[in-house]
Order: sequence, then C-alpha cells, then structure tokens
Amino acid sequence: MRRAAPRPFETALKDAARRAAPAGLLARVQACWPEVAGPALAAEASPVSEHVGKLTLNCRSAMWAQELELLAPDLLKRLNAALADEGVAPLKALRFRVGPVVP
Repeated sequence: MRRAAPRPFETALKDAARRAAPAGLLARVQACWPEVAGPALAAEASPVSEHVGKLTLNCRSAMWAQELELLAPDLLKRLNAALADEGVAPLKALRFRVGPVVP
C-alpha cells in the first residue's frame, strides 16, 4: 500500500519511539513519573524496580524517603490513574529507600 503523501516527521518519530519503548510496567512508571510527581519530587526520587505490584523508588536522602512515605497514598493514586489510561494493572504499594536517583 502506498501513501498519497509523506507523513510528518513528528508523527514518524512518535511512532518509532512508542515501538522502541520497553513494554514493562517499570518502564511505563518511569515514563510517567516526572509528570505524576512534578519536577521537584522527580529530581529527588526515581522508580528503580517493581515486583508483584510493589514499586521501589530511590530517594536522595532519608529525609526525602520519609517525606515521600507521607505522600505515598496520593502518589500511588496518581500513578495508578496515569497507568490506567494504558490498561496496566494498578500498583499496590510504594517503597522508598536511599539510593542513587536517575533523572
């Protein structure tokens, strides 16, 4: 099948990026984390692993881990709302630990 006209580069790039993205739950969480958490929290914590619905996030310090523990119910709700658009099973819990943060 031939196209009548070339498609826009932006459309081709978006399609290629979507096909190249890892299909796992962790990859989807990592992709939506900056938007869900906001720039300040995303700079201080990053999702690093997921196992049986439990998401582990590394935080820059124990203070941030404690702060995020207090925000966990709201963050979990917002993450699950963002993931629901993609038809992904909801996360059950968030776990915070001190470790290297990947921007």
